[in-house]
Amino acid sequence: MTSAEVIPAVVLKRKAVVYVRQSTQSQVMTNLESKRRQYDLVDVARQRGFVDVEIIDDDLGRSASGTVARPGFDRLVAWLCAGKVGAVVCFDASRLARNGRDWHHLLELCGLVEARVIDLDGVYNPCRPNDRLLLGMKGSISEFELGVLRTRMLDAARSKASRGELRLSVPFGYIWHREAGLGLDTDLRLQEVIRLIFARFRELGSARQVLLSMKADRIHFPRPSDEGRMTSFDWVAIRYRNVIAILKNPFYAGVYVYGKSEKRTTIVEGRARRSYGHGKPLGTWEVMIKDHHEGYISWADFERNQKQLALNNYGRAGGTKSGRGGRALLSGVMICGRCGRRLSVAYTGNPQSRPVYRCVKPNLMMGLPRCMTFGGPRIDAAIARELLQAVEPLAIEAAFEAERMHREQQEDQQRILDMEMQQARYEAGLAERRYAACDPDNRLIAAQLEKNWEVALRRVRDLEARQPAERPTDVTVDPSAFTNLADAARILRQIGHHEERPSGVDPARGLQDRA
Repeated sequence: MTSAEVIPAVVLKRKAVVYVRQSTQSQVMTNLESKRRQYDLVDVARQRGFVDVEIIDDDLGRSASGTVARPGFDRLVAWLCAGKVGAVVCFDASRLARNGRDWHHLLELCGLVEARVIDLDGVYNPCRPNDRLLLGMKGSISEFELGVLRTRMLDAARSKASRGELRLSVPFGYIWHREAGLGLDTDLRLQEVIRLIFARFRELGSARQVLLSMKADRIHFPRPSDEGRMTSFDWVAIRYRNVIAILKNPFYAGVYVYGKSEKRTTIVEGRARRSYGHGKPLGTWEVMIKDHHEGYISWADFERNQKQLALNNYGRAGGTKSGRGGRALLSGVMICGRCGRRLSVAYTGNPQSRPVYRCVKPNLMMGLPRCMTFGGPRIDAAIARELLQAVEPLAIEAAFEAERMHREQQEDQQRILDMEMQQARYEAGLAERRYAACDPDNRLIAAQLEKNWEVALRRVRDLEARQPAERPTDVTVDPSAFTNLADAARILRQIGHHEERPSGVDPARGLQDRA
């Protein structure tokens, strides 16, 4: 290595490549001086005698640890193999590579084509043993430095997380206070929407049904409007991922969790590739501190919700199955006692209205004899009678419970609508004050503020149109109205007489579970 070495003319005829890299997008946005100094290496290459100087900055925001693809580095290697590069110019060794594989592969190619490696310390010729040794040591130190930094930071993060003090990114409904730590978001409207999601799931037992019910009530959910900085939000139509993310997040149960996901490394085309965010079983979470902060639900409720979501996974082998459409009462819920497969349903008669249960999978898949085939009317009628006997004592209680749930749902919906109206009126008033404070001669600004005011007023009018003409009142139920249970059992009797029911609607399934 020397700072005054004269580079041969045959090497100077090739291009010098200035390799510019920073590890993360945050560094690209904030560490501007480091990026500027790397671009200034063009002058260093010209001072060494190179006329053709090209910059490769495709890898800005990409790590050099070897676990992510680097198109810029791959292009540099391709040019070296083609003999087009006379020198590789970098700020230091860590800019080119922080793993031994890429670093030594680059040095080997530079040695084969007699290309130089230039940094702020001098010029290195990989063909010379001393320079090759020095470059190898620089690469090893760069790789070792990355490992030490990563280990030190991860150990510090785990230590702080074990005390519940590591300020992780928290879900909607929580914020980190400067002094008090983690607490509920001060937006009461957001709190009410989150509580409503848990209440609806407790009533309906299905994340999708929660979504549909909230869609029907036109309840909105916040979405970040500041590119993920989570400081301002737009209220938009709720989505399924919003519902399922809230139901599955233990933070809402007052539990501080760290290390509930892991990274996985795979080999793709000879290179290590890491993927993040793979969930781990609950028992393997690194840190789990219960009662760490105020929760929207209890830990017992959270565990109950996870069990319900697991049961709702109908595709899981051995799981609970829902009934299917058609005249057969037990379609999709009966299992063959011989082979353990689920029975299918066929319809016979003219017209085809008589259900027949049969096990045909062994015959279709392996050519074996059918396990069983039997008519459906008698067994459907027997099951219907048992269901009627089980449900009749609970009819009055179920009616009271349905009335209570309906009243609570109306109250929740009205409370959220009132909060939404309050927010809309505040925004309309704010837009009006901004318009009034604007200089009327500045038409460009005044026109935009007037437009914003009109949008806010239109939002208020839309919400006023959604307000019911009369507030919902409490409805009292007279127990004597349920002394005759004929109406309560009419649907089940229709099922017993094979009335057609729509696909996906199975009242008997829920009654079987409750009985």
